Amino acid sequence: MKFPALVLALFAAAPWPIFAAGAPATEAGDRTWVAAWATALQEIPQRADLPPLYRAPEVADRTVRQIVYPTLDGSVARLHFSNRYGRTPLVIGEVRIARASNAAEADATAATKVSFANRPSVTLPPGGEVDSDPVRIEIARGAPYAVSIYTPAPQSMVAWHRVANQVNRVSTPGNHAADESGAAYGTRFTQSAWLTSLAVQDANAGGAVAAIGDSITDGMRSSLNRNQRWPDGLARRLAQAGGPPTAVVDLGISGNRLLSDSPCYGEALARRFGHDVLDKPGVSTAIVLVGINDINFASMPAHAGLDCDFPHTAVTAADLIAGYKQLVAAGHQAGVRVLLATLTPASLPPPREQMRLQVNQWIRTGGAADGTIDFDAALRDSAAPTRLQARYDSGDHIHPSDAGYAAMADAVPLDLLHSHRRP
Repeated sequence: MKFPALVLALFAAAPWPIFAAGAPATEAGDRTWVAAWATALQEIPQRADLPPLYRAPEVADRTVRQIVYPTLDGSVARLHFSNRYGRTPLVIGEVRIARASNAAEADATAATKVSFANRPSVTLPPGGEVDSDPVRIEIARGAPYAVSIYTPAPQSMVAWHRVANQVNRVSTPGNHAADESGAAYGTRFTQSAWLTSLAVQDANAGGAVAAIGDSITDGMRSSLNRNQRWPDGLARRLAQAGGPPTAVVDLGISGNRLLSDSPCYGEALARRFGHDVLDKPGVSTAIVLVGINDINFASMPAHAGLDCDFPHTAVTAADLIAGYKQLVAAGHQAGVRVLLATLTPASLPPPREQMRLQVNQWIRTGGAADGTIDFDAALRDSAAPTRLQARYDSGDHIHPSDAGYAAMADAVPLDLLHSHRRP
């Protein structure tokens, strides 16, 4: 079978290594570990004329406190940190984890120091990643945890997850990792950085479901601090359904494309799939929802200065289908089921809408994936199928409302998630 040169080039250039302070990390090596929370990083554009939306907070000699919501219970955890896009070493001076409120408060009496090879600090070279030592802490599924990361000077943030839909905090100068109060954490930002997963040790867990895609998986325009993304709703459904405990991790990146990188929206999903999904511990199933930005960005006008839609690559339905097939093949090689989701309505003009329909027809009938999730059918207006139902529309005619994200979570057949375990 012949694939477009663009797709072949992406996969040929994607060995997806994972490094830990100069040595291979073992995040995916021990199958008793299961990712209970995770996020995907993207480079921050490095320009002097960045708009405020892309300016990172000052982090030198400061502490960043991030709130995460694990989707599995456990009594032993492990944190994973990344300098994947760094150009200089990342120095982490101290890390603590504690149960938190949904603000910047942490239970200092129960805060646990995190170590790295029995040391309190670690330095990651450019491109480096590291697992912490196992941390004994009671992790409760769905509860907030504050991870406080002190970074000595000089230090800067060059990569983040831009749409965290969660208010995180940066402190005034100094090491405030042990602070119970949030008083020192005066800077709010709705991104996350450095911490890319929290795994728990549980040999009896049903594995993790990795949801990967663009802004619709990222939960764009869902309610801030309320965990209303569709992967959040899916995690709650799985918890209520019983059966083996199963995690759900959200690896969506707003603006992401299947086949093209972006200066703002991260590496192409085809390029990052191995690192962001297949290298996560315990992942047994991947749900892929991507392609609408590939269809749209070719038609977006070029911008002077920062052009987040660059390159404005024109694609065909055949290009996207070839990319999906490669993802499925990569998943199968790693022992991971790959479920493809149909592209949701976006009020597209006729030529682009026709491409969306062609892609969806293949996803439903092509037979390459291990299953199909029909998000299009769950959200579309039956009287005007090119559009979202009004109650599911956040207002921009592309991104779902909280109700729309809940409908997406309800549209996932749970039996597809329990029928396979990564070997």
